[in-house]
Amino acid sequence: MTFLNELEQRIGQQHVLTGQSMQQYLEDWRGRYTGTAVAVARPASTEEVALVVRLCAEHRVPIVPQGGNTGLCGGATPDNSATALVLSLERLNKIRSVDIDNDTMVVEAGCILQNVQQAARDHQRLFPLSLAAEGSCTIGGNLATNAGGTQVLRYGNARDLTLGLEVVTAQGEILHGLHGLRKDNTGYDLRNLFIGSEGTLGIITAATIKLYPQPVASCTALLALNTIEDAVQVLALARQGLAASLTGFELIAGNCLQAVLHCYPDQRMPFQGPAEKAAWYALLELSDSESLEHARERFETVIGQALEQELVQDAVIAETIAQSKALWHLRESIPLAEKAYGKSIKHDVSISVSVMSQFVHETDKALQEAFPGLENVTFGHLGDGNLHYNVARGTAFTEEELLKRQDEIYTLVHDSVHRFHGSISAEHGVGQLKRQLLPRYKDPVALNLMKQIKTALDPLGIMNPGKVLPD
Repeated sequence: MTFLNELEQRIGQQHVLTGQSMQQYLEDWRGRYTGTAVAVARPASTEEVALVVRLCAEHRVPIVPQGGNTGLCGGATPDNSATALVLSLERLNKIRSVDIDNDTMVVEAGCILQNVQQAARDHQRLFPLSLAAEGSCTIGGNLATNAGGTQVLRYGNARDLTLGLEVVTAQGEILHGLHGLRKDNTGYDLRNLFIGSEGTLGIITAATIKLYPQPVASCTALLALNTIEDAVQVLALARQGLAASLTGFELIAGNCLQAVLHCYPDQRMPFQGPAEKAAWYALLELSDSESLEHARERFETVIGQALEQELVQDAVIAETIAQSKALWHLRESIPLAEKAYGKSIKHDVSISVSVMSQFVHETDKALQEAFPGLENVTFGHLGDGNLHYNVARGTAFTEEELLKRQDEIYTLVHDSVHRFHGSISAEHGVGQLKRQLLPRYKDPVALNLMKQIKTALDPLGIMNPGKVLPD
């Protein structure tokens, strides 16, 4: 019996896709990577995932796990050898249980993030992981890349929101770790080993995630700023005045919002006058557990201080939920507008807030000296030091000319990140895109330990080969 025949017997013929029916699984969201595969398998349970993995181990067939296929580094796309099996988790989409007393929820890996957020709201709880792709990305992918998003400042990354995992190992065994314990000091933390490993060590099939009380009130404001230095000082004021209530602080370059307005004329800038075309903007959000009046008073006090100190040109505070959503929609539309303008060279980097402005100024200058006319597309989560420092072709280059200089631009930017003791991947992962960069920037002892862990847990090398670790 052939591999495909056996696969069809184990999960059903209709759930083994070949030929044209698997095309949507073979290209990443950005259109950067397109691969081929022997087939796409769509198991419906953890037990079926284990059956598929055992079959792949027996036949030495590489496995590429895939969630919502919204990743930005090619981590869920097969290579062009047509030897790998794409294993889609989209049918593992059940919310297994909600424990209000323990503030936890058990969800399967294929659950859409937005559906998980709604399930939490249905029980008067909050699941705070939030990112632009939440309508299509899945919990399994979020955990595989340790996703961040807009509320990391208050709640942490996906890793911080997870208490337990169910994982199918490279041998097809099932690790049962879905406890909802906040304290478990019985040895190595296997949960954190699999989170962020991008499917190279095992396949996450379910998770126990943390829930929080729904905030009683929230406030959102968009601030117009002159410099990043001003934004950093406003962040310090907000941290001092709002403490843990500060849930979001986004930094946005002015040209990013202008691009959104150009691509989506139905959206509106809430300012008039000079602030309508400011150099920088900051989007703040506060969540309060007391009352709207209490939240508003604290929020206005902080923004008032920023205005008095002339750190802010102008400020707009959302008066309604609709206005708050409109402000966030401006921010969340930036990646889509950027894509509409054509391909760009993206850098998802992490820099200490204290040197963020210095990094941007020095790197901007170095890029213009080396490649005059390029355009910076800079935005991100200033509150946790995560910057999306992207480079577009501007007026001086065609898209093809920009991409020819890709490696040089990557090196310039990442060398600058390294010089400021930052990370070349903050929340998007490594995937195919950055794996060959790790020897240049990763501590050699850490990289060697990663290779040893990979060999120990996946001795056959079948789990998402060609991702994360360099050749």
